[in-house]
Amino acid sequence: MTSFWHGYADMGLVPGNEIVMSRGEGVWIYDTEGSRYLDATASLWYCNVGHGRKEIAEAVADQMADLAAYSTFGFTTTVPTRELADRLVAMAPIDDAVVFMTTGGSDAIETAAKLIRRYWNAVSRPEKRIIVARELSYHGMNAWGTELGGLPSNSEGYGGPLVPHVVHVPTHDTSAVADLFESEGGRIAAFVGEPVIGSGGVVPPADGYWAEIERLCRAHDVLLVADEVITGFGRVGRDFGAQKYGFTPDLIAFAKGVTSGYAPLGGILISPRIREPFWSGQAMFRHGYTYSGHAASCAAALANLDILEREGLVARVAELDPILASGVTGLETHPVVDSTRAAGLLAAVVLSEDALAEDPGLLDAVVRAALARGIITIGLRGAYGVLQISPPFVITESEIDYMLTGLADAVAEVATERGLG
Repeated sequence: MTSFWHGYADMGLVPGNEIVMSRGEGVWIYDTEGSRYLDATASLWYCNVGHGRKEIAEAVADQMADLAAYSTFGFTTTVPTRELADRLVAMAPIDDAVVFMTTGGSDAIETAAKLIRRYWNAVSRPEKRIIVARELSYHGMNAWGTELGGLPSNSEGYGGPLVPHVVHVPTHDTSAVADLFESEGGRIAAFVGEPVIGSGGVVPPADGYWAEIERLCRAHDVLLVADEVITGFGRVGRDFGAQKYGFTPDLIAFAKGVTSGYAPLGGILISPRIREPFWSGQAMFRHGYTYSGHAASCAAALANLDILEREGLVARVAELDPILASGVTGLETHPVVDSTRAAGLLAAVVLSEDALAEDPGLLDAVVRAALARGIITIGLRGAYGVLQISPPFVITESEIDYMLTGLADAVAEVATERGLG
């Protein structure tokens, strides 16, 4: 029996099946029974610099010994909070940005949504209330993020919308966005999207998609928000996905890779246009979190960013991109694999709809078979029949081969056992 309520879990199945992790090193993770696994998902997309980084632990310990945290409400802040803000602004693909810190990605999206609404009211445009998001998208699990996410299963069971004024458009259909902006443009506050859709299936954008979305937003005075919680800090081979796909947002939500998961931290990068009414004394944004700009978390982030820079890990992702893409494409030769997708060190293995229809338990069986081979992958909760691959940036080519061989063997074994291959 466990006293811990796991996220995204059928708790009727958890007791007796928990895997308790105890330590990690690089791409490897170890459980309390002594088993070793290759972490093909970087936990929940976040352990970019790999497990067991003592320099991050030491930076956090040193900061805690001096001052673990202090409120950033009002006029007070801490040394690492200011240092991290300056570092993030220097990296941002938004000129002259400022940063508002939160405790994670869901909080970052919630903060962005509130700021969007508050901004339009501050500039006397209260009618601009609609926020547009994409089908298949994932934007966290707070109220606004749940509604903005284009995954119906996440928003079901609450007796109706958690927040109003959210509209979804098809994933790649810029003409649908154009039509919506034409009919409702005066009431649309913002367009929110992930540069690469993550939990909805690892879906890279169609060619030219983001350039056209940016053009439409500028033409209709709609704020453009990039949810870079997964793609930020190198996951697609650039510091931010917006840089890779050639667009400039008004807001960027970030989390995960900013600390590689060594401490909770998130935030939003904010353009001069949006900050102006608040920094000029015209309006006030009455918002914040107890741990916004938490000193120890900021120390973790600074140490993490140092590692990314010192070891050239973002450039390494760009180098490994074609290697991973080619490797996952090789899995398409198996009859139960329909297709694969990849961008940077993000990839998806999409199982055949026919095989899944014949055997709905196929995906879970493949995940279990991979685990038995020492490979941790998961079935994406927002996309039926899709395996997630998103290893730490420190993965070697030989470890990529090991990971993909293990996944291929797991798929083949399960398909053979179930008469599908």
